[in-house]
Amino acid sequence: MKKFMDDSFLLSTKTAEVLYNEYAKDMPIIDYHCHLSPQEIYENKTFKNITEAWLYGDHYKWRVMRANGIDEKYITGDADDYEKFLSWAKTVPLTIGNPLYNWTHLELQRFFGIRDILNEKSAPEIWEKVNAQLAGAGFGARDIIQKFNVEVICTTDDPVDSLEYHQKIKADETFDVQVLPSFRPDKGLNIRNEGFREWVEKLASVSKMAIADFDGFLQAMESRIDYFHENGCRVSDHALDEVVFEQTTKEEAGRIFTKALAGEALSVEEEKQYKSFVLVFLGEEYAKRGWAMQYHMKALRNTNKRMFDKLGPDTGFDSINDGRIAVPLSQLLNALAEKDSLPKTILYSLNPTDNYVIAAMAGNFQGGIPGKIQFGTAWWFNDQKDGMLDQMKALANLGLFGRFIGMLTDSRSFLSYTRHEYFRRLMCDLIGSWVENGEVPDDMDMLGEIVQGICYYNAKNYFQFDK
Repeated sequence: MKKFMDDSFLLSTKTAEVLYNEYAKDMPIIDYHCHLSPQEIYENKTFKNITEAWLYGDHYKWRVMRANGIDEKYITGDADDYEKFLSWAKTVPLTIGNPLYNWTHLELQRFFGIRDILNEKSAPEIWEKVNAQLAGAGFGARDIIQKFNVEVICTTDDPVDSLEYHQKIKADETFDVQVLPSFRPDKGLNIRNEGFREWVEKLASVSKMAIADFDGFLQAMESRIDYFHENGCRVSDHALDEVVFEQTTKEEAGRIFTKALAGEALSVEEEKQYKSFVLVFLGEEYAKRGWAMQYHMKALRNTNKRMFDKLGPDTGFDSINDGRIAVPLSQLLNALAEKDSLPKTILYSLNPTDNYVIAAMAGNFQGGIPGKIQFGTAWWFNDQKDGMLDQMKALANLGLFGRFIGMLTDSRSFLSYTRHEYFRRLMCDLIGSWVENGEVPDDMDMLGEIVQGICYYNAKNYFQFDK
């Protein structure tokens, strides 16, 4: 029997241990998609206690606490932080089999040197130990980032954002981590959503352009892409909760845009037409600048209206969608390929049944750039042992595993960098099992190069953040 989460955690063979310890463990991190706050990074945010660092904003933990019958008062409500921590500690033992159990203890071990098991009995002592460290030096946001050898962080930013704090970080010579914006134009695509017209007004203001028609809108979007590019952005991101494509002319998309600005109701079909045209337009602009484009597909958001009305979005009431993606996704990518304007693209689906759909789809549009179309790492509900392994196996079966750009955090927590360790251990164990089974040669030079590529070099070469 192995000891709980010892040095061989998730590594089931000697080959896996060598691959992890000698090739993967110390590689830098490129976190090319996350939701960290650039302001908090700039200000080197510190945490008053472990609850603030662990539970504020963490809807992964909130969901399982609700499943454990914890009152909302102790999750997002007005209970004090110690009470909330005790409620989490009460829940932790029941999360065995959930990655939260391992993540919790990895974070205690790696950040705070604490190997105690968190439960109701140990919680008071762990609370004191961790908080004593948080009160000292070396536990600010920047300190944590540097401790984990993070080289690049790509935040998630609306086109109307000022990027003020990205600029301040870049100008600060005491901090050598690149903190770069990502272009997330969802509010400009969701034309039927409440607030679309107000968002267009903000776009006009920040771009210093009048937006009286569709041409003005497209010009303003292009100007913001240029602004983001000047500030180091090399990647965009789109939440395509439903993947749609309708062949549409610019004139038709413009008519729909004009209706929306006038406050007229739009049909679902009109929204599809508008989105299709704008997505192709944006893809062309990304391609011109050498950006990578991310499509995050199949989230079903804000399903619990009562709780959404009470707490707002991103509070733990989203789930996996089950709509079709193969046909509309192929049409969308093909529309860009026909114009010879398909940018580097990373495809993710929240529904694991799409693994082979995406892995096969990526192969249809490769060429010119190594790993141009990526099957993105296991995301959100798939960000766990089985999900990560299933994604990697599907990619390996249908594509080039050795060109995989690997892990990202997709997190709002500064403590989440242990997820890269979790991923790297699983990746090394998978390759190690192939070696042990005689499916792959025991060639550590070849395998070490592949492992280090997936951990770091593939992403570094793919995104070209320094250009």
